[in-house]
Amino acid sequence: MSTLSAGILLFLIMDPLGNIPLFLSLLKNVTPERRRLVLIRELLIALVVLFVFLFGGKYLLSALQLKPESVSIAGGIVLFLIGIRMIFPSRDGIFGGDVEAEPFIVPMAIPAVAGPSTMAAVMLLANSNPGRTVDWSIALFLAWLATSILLISSTYLYRWLGASVLVALERLMGMLLVALSVQMFLDGVVAYIRHTN
Repeated sequence: MSTLSAGILLFLIMDPLGNIPLFLSLLKNVTPERRRLVLIRELLIALVVLFVFLFGGKYLLSALQLKPESVSIAGGIVLFLIGIRMIFPSRDGIFGGDVEAEPFIVPMAIPAVAGPSTMAAVMLLANSNPGRTVDWSIALFLAWLATSILLISSTYLYRWLGASVLVALERLMGMLLVALSVQMFLDGVVAYIRHTN
């Protein structure tokens, strides 16, 4: 997998367009002058968490005695479920309803941006080619940067594109994510079969 395709995969998993309505609803009770600060804080927390999983994921997998193939299969299943939820969203969204207090870490940083599927994907990248950590770091940072730009400008995007266009784009991203998840699952199955033979 190239650095660009890894970055696109991570960007699709982070689902910034799908997160715009969620972020706007979570920030509606925050004073306007604090909204951007809260958003940037949450995005930075998500970035730190993802880099921890990128660099420390192999130690976690080793401690749990998990093979990369099982992470690939599990990641494919989780991505598939997230993609299905993007295509067929529930009324309350992926992470439930609104909250009254200022959001801190949950649900904006985790799991909206740094969700289980994104953590699994960065661990999978790090374990599939350990010698390309710099490439995966660049891919992760670029995906996070693109996500951050979209989420920081979410108010303008929501006004400019409208809810229906954002929903259509999210469903398109969901379809791409389903296709990527099937590929990730099949790659894990093939690697497992080769490993056992």
